[in-house]
Amino acid sequence: MSRYSLRYHTPTMPEQPPNLLPIPEDWSRALAIAAHPDDLEYGAASAIARWTSQGKDVSYVMVTRGEAGIDSMHPDETGRLRVQEEINSARVVGVDSVEFLDHPDGIIEYGLPLRRDLARVIRKVKPDVLVTINHELTFGSGRLNMADHRAVGLAILDAARDADNRWIFPELLDEGHEPWHGVKTVYIAAPPNITHYVDVTEFIDKGVDSLKEHRVYIDNLSQSFDPEDFLTWGAAAIGERAGCDYAVGFGVMEV
Repeated sequence: MSRYSLRYHTPTMPEQPPNLLPIPEDWSRALAIAAHPDDLEYGAASAIARWTSQGKDVSYVMVTRGEAGIDSMHPDETGRLRVQEEINSARVVGVDSVEFLDHPDGIIEYGLPLRRDLARVIRKVKPDVLVTINHELTFGSGRLNMADHRAVGLAILDAARDADNRWIFPELLDEGHEPWHGVKTVYIAAPPNITHYVDVTEFIDKGVDSLKEHRVYIDNLSQSFDPEDFLTWGAAAIGERAGCDYAVGFGVMEV
């Protein structure tokens, strides 16, 4: 998430139906994909901490290095810093594999190159589920989502099918990446309309610690921001609907 989009992720909860379903956890391997270092840490990482504690294998892919995210730093310096902060953050929740695709931060283009790159990594990792963040035009508060999130989210949904089809991007076959037919579901964190939840009561502290690893980035935000207040407030609100202390909300899409 860039410093420009955080202001749109303000803590206001829309009116939504009270009934939420527990997210299916009958899988072994997940691939979590986001546009920027820190995107997953604004909620999804608490769920990922739960899943890795269950012995599930979770890998991260960042489409950019987040190099346009700190106004006072040159992108080269920012990119190096944010890569390391994301690697450190992932380790907090039990994720050791973090890959960066090096698309340009802030101006990610939806299109065939992005779909190809994501299809490639899906075929390499062979996940059962994909995890990402909201790609809709707005967040649940009604505020505008940013272009990078929308482009990446749509490309992820398309790439899930591209990875399954031998005749889409046949050049991937030449690279040794056979089609992967195993992705059946995409879990989308913080969509405008939440349908499912993950009970993170025992893992919210891991989520907070994971977000705090983005220390330099957070320190350079244009407004004050407290990771613990932000995550616990949102997780408590969803937990109230789910019948637990803290929960993370998701949308679930079948591929």
